Amino acid sequence: MKRRLHCHDEIRPATPADVPLILRFIRDLAEFEREPDAVKATEPMLHAALYGPDAVAEAVIAEIHGVPMGFALFFRNFSTWTGLTGLYLEDLYVTPEARGAGVGTALLRHLAGIARARGYGRFEWAVLDWNTPAIDFYEKMGAEAKDEWRIRRVSGEALARMAEG
Repeated sequence: MKRRLHCHDEIRPATPADVPLILRFIRDLAEFEREPDAVKATEPMLHAALYGPDAVAEAVIAEIHGVPMGFALFFRNFSTWTGLTGLYLEDLYVTPEARGAGVGTALLRHLAGIARARGYGRFEWAVLDWNTPAIDFYEKMGAEAKDEWRIRRVSGEALARMAEG
């Protein structure tokens, strides 16, 4: 599924050849989010996650005049309350030079279209509490804050200890 941004622009499904670009965008996003050393993903890991036999995620690339200017990486989740699959946006990134050109809006609309076309019940994501430009942007797009919910994460040694009981 492709979506046109403007006359010479589009959002297209990522291909295996885009894996190095996706990893670069992920690193750029980590830098923006003040966590430049947090990215541990490698090209082989991303390739397996996106295109391997047990692929768990999908990605789209936004282009302006054929130049990649952003991406979104997403996967399915599930709501036991609604009984419906949902779309979870893991990462959305727009290059600094393309911000304000409608790329972020187009990516969100594109993903909302995917969710609707697949019969999903919702489209959700997390945003850092200090990223007020993104929060304002998401609210203008109609996203509601779910402030009563707090994300919890167990990883690394804590995950190992939890698994061992």
